[in-house]
Amino acid sequence: QVQLVESGGGLVQAGGSLRLSCTASGRTDSTYRMGWFRPAPGKEREFVAAITRSTGNTYYADSVKGRFTISRDNAKNTVYLQMNSLKPEDTAVYYCGAQLGGSYLYSWRSFDYWGQGTQVTVSS
Repeated sequence: QVQLVESGGGLVQAGGSLRLSCTASGRTDSTYRMGWFRPAPGKEREFVAAITRSTGNTYYADSVKGRFTISRDNAKNTVYLQMNSLKPEDTAVYYCGAQLGGSYLYSWRSFDYWGQGTQVTVSS
């Protein structure tokens, strides 16, 4: 089992920044990849960003590329999502997920564990 706890959400004006954190506990050594997802119209959760735990390889949705940066600190079992140049359409609950195997990373269904989510609200 892997437990995930997100933090760092809040209210920010358009153009501002926030940094989300996701700290894992439990069988963290079994985690292959970590990712961030958010709800979107017509989708339960859409892919935002992901990072492979061992290599540090990163992946981004086109909508956030160049604005968001995902990083990890394996010693702290923590993944970060630095969000810059925030837009009102980034408003959502952001969920952190952990994937045990190296399967398709762009679908939330391939992630095995989830945190409770953290609210991000961007005002115009």
